[in-house]
Amino acid sequence: MSEATSESSAPSDINFYFDPVCPFAWLTSKWVRSVMAQRDYTVDWRFISLRMTNAHVDYDAHFPPEYLAGHTAGLRLLRVAARARALHGREAVGPLYAALGAHIFDSGSPFERPATADGLDPRGTREAVEPILVEAGLPADLAVALDDESLDAEIRAETDEALGLTGKDVGTPIIHFEPPTGVAFFGPVISRLPSEADAVRLWDHVVGLASFPGFAEMKRSLRERPQLRAFGIEPGEVGKTEDWHGGSRRLKK
Repeated sequence: MSEATSESSAPSDINFYFDPVCPFAWLTSKWVRSVMAQRDYTVDWRFISLRMTNAHVDYDAHFPPEYLAGHTAGLRLLRVAARARALHGREAVGPLYAALGAHIFDSGSPFERPATADGLDPRGTREAVEPILVEAGLPADLAVALDDESLDAEIRAETDEALGLTGKDVGTPIIHFEPPTGVAFFGPVISRLPSEADAVRLWDHVVGLASFPGFAEMKRSLRERPQLRAFGIEPGEVGKTEDWHGGSRRLKK
């Protein structure tokens, strides 16, 4: 298993576009890491911002109240990842995403958290990010990038790149297998982490289906709450089934 490196001129086996606050992207990334280890794939961890993809949406009308702050926190964390990539190479992004996801989703802290005094989701603050950066082997002062809007153009370009592969009516993650000419798709959206054996089997099925000429979509909006401690669901437990609209728990379409 290996991450994309700055020195490598060959494309990675997988380009994985993620937003750090998306629980389904996190579960899918854990599945992809299992596949990486068994197939010796390389992955280039790239950016897609849910705040940017939903820029046209009236959050008050369409989303639960915590979504605006949560998506904004995701953008702030992507700024840190972009600065880390610029200063420490593409290989820094995978470990940083792994550390962020472990703290956000696997630590037992609730996914929906009260805002700070200045209205920020606490996941996108320096107090939260600095120790995670150190854990990922990066300087804590990279957290200054949380407020650096000059990095948004890079994140927007990568978001547009991802949507250019799949179309715009999708969420996160987006996976591009064998770029630049290979198949790309949104998801898969999974609520449980497969076993090692099932991980490879699922990968082969997903890639095979997505590669079939003319295939576009197979979907159901009923899904289990993700098998993550942030949602109060321990490994081995099954989350409550809910109806999600447009890839999110929207209040209305």
